[in-house]
Amino acid sequence: MKASYITQTGPPDVIIYGDLPEPKLGRKQCLIKVGAVDVNPIDIYIRGGLVPANLSFPYILGRDLAGTVTEIGAAVKGFKAGDRVWATGQGADGRPGTFAEMAAVDEKWLHTIPPNVSDEEIAAVSLVGITAQIGLVRHANLHRGEVLFVNGGSGGVGSCVVQIAKILGARVITTAGTDDKVKICRELGANLALNYKTEDVDAAIKSFAPDGVNVWWETVREPSFERAIPLLATRGRMIVMAGREAKPVFPVGPFYVKDCSLHGFALFNASAREQRSAANALNRWLAEGKLKARIDRVLPLAQAAEAHRLQEQSTIHKSGALAGKIVLKP
Repeated sequence: MKASYITQTGPPDVIIYGDLPEPKLGRKQCLIKVGAVDVNPIDIYIRGGLVPANLSFPYILGRDLAGTVTEIGAAVKGFKAGDRVWATGQGADGRPGTFAEMAAVDEKWLHTIPPNVSDEEIAAVSLVGITAQIGLVRHANLHRGEVLFVNGGSGGVGSCVVQIAKILGARVITTAGTDDKVKICRELGANLALNYKTEDVDAAIKSFAPDGVNVWWETVREPSFERAIPLLATRGRMIVMAGREAKPVFPVGPFYVKDCSLHGFALFNASAREQRSAANALNRWLAEGKLKARIDRVLPLAQAAEAHRLQEQSTIHKSGALAGKIVLKP
């Protein structure tokens, strides 16, 4: 089968598009003909050797997939050949990645694709959507009527946080770096979308939410607690999901006197059961048209190196070149 893989970590050029053996099917696995995958920031960190990862080479890249079951293992009970399925959380803990024509995935990580949702759409939503749902519901305990702030509302995670927070009944504030992306944020449902390059974001937040922000979702790799904490409401919650090497100043006094709480959140800690609950919600919202995939572009899997280059420029170098996910098709 064709696959995009690496034999060493490094820049995007280390990605090889070539032939690898098809995966062997385990008893509790489904063999899937992959229809679409997407690129996530974690992919570029792993490929670049920027985060600790126990990789077995050749290592197939990719966390997410959407496709069709072609064969099932002897112990599989919930799926059959011909079922359209999606998954996230692959390419970790010894599980092969998804950037290939075929993939063998444990049944517990698979979810059915709604009939009116394309492979491209569900692939683009999978990891970022489950991240947003679990973060907002389980960690932030977001309630109807509360105010939520998230950076980068037109990006992968940000766009899902904006939409799901609105579905849950929150009032949403977000930012973007261009007027076009601000417009996208408003189209996604943000009550207040700001251009952080040209507007006084903190003043606008105070005006919109004079009692403070109930949930602050931090997506930047160098979070500023000195900035965010004064903007939090009493008993406000902060979700931090980026910045492994960051060592920011943390003003304890203003934080604890308001009964605030800080929640670190990494999706790889979520169990299969927790992910299934989130996936069921995503499927329902997608089928109802309440949740929309933000796809910047669709490329062939053979261009995985170019896709990584674009994602790296956007994520690490802040090029602003992307307004959504890159989807790859085998």
